[in-house]
Amino acid sequence: MTQAAALPPRDLPGLEGRFSRIASVRGTGLDEGLSREWHYLDTGPALSRLGVPVVGTILAVHGNPTWSYLWRGLVAESARIADEGGPAWRVVAVDQLDMGFSERTAVERPLAQRVADLGAFTDALALDDTVVTLGHDWGGVVSLGWAVDHPSTTAGVILLNTAVHQPAGIPIPAPLRIARTRGLLAASTVRSTAFLSATLELASPALEPAVKDAYRAPYRSAARRRGIGAFVADIPVDSAHESFAELERIATAVQSLRVPALMLWGPGDPIFSDRYLDDLVDRLPEADVHRFEGAGHLITEDRPYADAVLAWLSDNFGLVQERGQAAPPESLVPISSEREPSRFVPLWHGLDERRSDDAIAVIDMSTRGGPRRVSWRQLDDKVRRIAGGLSGIGVRKGHRVSLLVQPGATLTSLVYACLRIGAVVVVADAGLGVRGLTRAVRGAWPDFVIGETPGLVAARTLGWPGVRISTVRLSKAAKLVLGVSHTLGDIVTIGGGLAIPEPPDAGDEAAILFTSGSTGPAKGVVYTHGQLSALRDALASHFEVTEDTGLVTGFAPFALLGPALGTRSVTPEMDVSSPRTLTATAVAAAVRESDAGIVFLSPAAILNVVATAGELGRQDREALAGVHTFLSTGAPIGAELLASAAALMPNATPHTPYGMTECLLVTDVTLDGIRSAAAADADAGVCVGSPIGTNRVVVSALDVEGAATGPLSSQPGVLGEIVVSAPHLKDHYDRLWLADRAAERETQSEADSTPGRWHRTGDVGHLDRHGRLWVEGRLPHVLVTSAGPIAPVGAEQEVETVAAVRRAAIVGIGPDGLRQAVAVVETVPPTDRPGLADPNVTRAVRSRTELPLVAVLAVPRLPTDVRHNSKIDRTRLSDWAEGVLAGGKPTAP
Repeated sequence: MTQAAALPPRDLPGLEGRFSRIASVRGTGLDEGLSREWHYLDTGPALSRLGVPVVGTILAVHGNPTWSYLWRGLVAESARIADEGGPAWRVVAVDQLDMGFSERTAVERPLAQRVADLGAFTDALALDDTVVTLGHDWGGVVSLGWAVDHPSTTAGVILLNTAVHQPAGIPIPAPLRIARTRGLLAASTVRSTAFLSATLELASPALEPAVKDAYRAPYRSAARRRGIGAFVADIPVDSAHESFAELERIATAVQSLRVPALMLWGPGDPIFSDRYLDDLVDRLPEADVHRFEGAGHLITEDRPYADAVLAWLSDNFGLVQERGQAAPPESLVPISSEREPSRFVPLWHGLDERRSDDAIAVIDMSTRGGPRRVSWRQLDDKVRRIAGGLSGIGVRKGHRVSLLVQPGATLTSLVYACLRIGAVVVVADAGLGVRGLTRAVRGAWPDFVIGETPGLVAARTLGWPGVRISTVRLSKAAKLVLGVSHTLGDIVTIGGGLAIPEPPDAGDEAAILFTSGSTGPAKGVVYTHGQLSALRDALASHFEVTEDTGLVTGFAPFALLGPALGTRSVTPEMDVSSPRTLTATAVAAAVRESDAGIVFLSPAAILNVVATAGELGRQDREALAGVHTFLSTGAPIGAELLASAAALMPNATPHTPYGMTECLLVTDVTLDGIRSAAAADADAGVCVGSPIGTNRVVVSALDVEGAATGPLSSQPGVLGEIVVSAPHLKDHYDRLWLADRAAERETQSEADSTPGRWHRTGDVGHLDRHGRLWVEGRLPHVLVTSAGPIAPVGAEQEVETVAAVRRAAIVGIGPDGLRQAVAVVETVPPTDRPGLADPNVTRAVRSRTELPLVAVLAVPRLPTDVRHNSKIDRTRLSDWAEGVLAGGKPTAP
């Protein structure tokens, strides 16, 4: 029995009744000769009354079991822009037939019919120019079907948690399998509200009761819920299903779309997981993608999707969303992001140059039975065999290969083999923890996983994606249990007689490296081959690396650059996921074994190396005396700690380069440089020196609210966010388009009229009159007080001059704009009871800084980030201090 379309109640939260419309549409296909009534939301008439420029139309299509209410945020934001005088996008959000407040047709509507229905609807509204489709859930499939059928009208596509293809041999998601079970389908979707209620519970945070009730409004009776059940029944589970052919048609045709695309994704979705996102990225490889970590299926409720959609439209269609500033018509075309090809010397060039050399290339200190030495000839042969073998089992250019292998000869061989065939290396170390590592691997969605046994166990247990390859031989039973398809030995054997494919180009993606996760979920940083080569060249030139130099690399990001630099390298015996496990004797053994001239260590490793210096013997000290360059890399450190490490290497020049995962080398300074800078300027913060090579560093000044809103400037003494540019600056964040947009600026500096790619580091600091950079903390840790923003590091340095203080952190408590400063210190000797510091310590601390401190607290150990153990977790400390000073139990932070 049919039911006519109706207008929704006018009191639904967030939805203005003025946008509701009903249209009578001539039917097609199964509805040939009939008219159907559609309910839809439309901002067009309001835009027309206001007389604002209309850029184009967003055609928004909901899925199951929602309705056009899903898009109320975008409708409201578009209307707000128009009310302010605008140019705006018209938003047309449909209720599909049998759904929402549209007509109940009493006709089964398979996928092909729904695509035809939408076409009939847009014909009735005469939507025939500059349409961007927007779809969620099965509305994503229907909207893509419309897009491929209207190529001359479609200007772009936007997708939220959807799918267009079900991989062979992979069952549909469990919740859908359960819902489709015989006897449960009608009971859960039609006769009851179970399916609808379960969907609404997927929101995170939970929906307000009034919002849940609004979603239920069109589905009050079983008769009005028949479309929900029909949608579930129409999921094509196999090739025999009626809608399978239409889904395949859409999935294939999508690959020919040549329009801008955006995918906004909730990775916590139990239905449309990252598996389906990865498939869509393969079909639309030029799409912008943003994964909202922590969001789920109802991403429109979980995250500010409307802001993201309108920002993307602005970027891609040249729309300036300011009052009265309409973009000229000729700018309403996609903005090209193509880059010109460049010539480069690939990272494996050093291997090619020394392929017949029997000198030592890599030394592995972690093997049983003593150090394992690998010559250049052996390394090159192993790399070529692995490259051929990987190609032989189907690894292709652009495929992602996650490497769950400890630094050493095996990891080095794997990395260079992958790079040679154009596979993208995914490196996320175990220091992220199980949860962080799972996020990283699932976010990158690798095609292949190569791992040692612990990594493969985690991959199997936690459901990580990818064809699994073991670096060690396994029994048949173990291979079956771990889901391992090949061993590295198999790969080497296969590759013995196979040629290596054509190498990648400079602009091709080479690696995804993950940030530490110290200021939020770890982000995947994508480097191209050209950018990695530029990093190698910057490192070689600045530190004068030659084939005879030799490297000891206790800092994971640089542990693999030895072969690229054409010099021998060794990683000291340590747990690379926990730098504090590195000892002075392990560093000395690595130096002695490799006759290394350069030593790279992280700040956390340096702390333990200095602490264990008493264990060094005569031969250890003699070996360390041969080091000529020592670098502390990973986080800026002060002169005192750098000097302590330098005392162990008396003939070395100590350096503390500044960089981050996004740009591993930005500036550099020596210990003498730090001391002379402090004597000349006595600036607040840690001096990290001047830019390396052609790198550029500027700041964006902080405003009174602590936001970096100032123009890029090299003016000395201005506290602001540090912004950098370099040839080896990362290409982009992996599937984090919004983070890219926030961090990268195509602009011009006041001090340099040359435009370039800029990266907002999230660090704060200033430049001095000599152009040296001083780092004063992280942007989220700035204290916004009534007197303005205050960076923490300068005051921390003052506090650390107290003899009883080993390390200090300055954190804020209270509301934004009225933050009060608290000092949290590690004492000497360490306190065994966290809480208020000893009164004598408190008086000494307050006497050393002009910053007014409302309290001084002491802890046994300051909490640090999960990976490098070097960056103090000030956010965590701030929350802890707030609780303690409010009367909470002073447990350790």
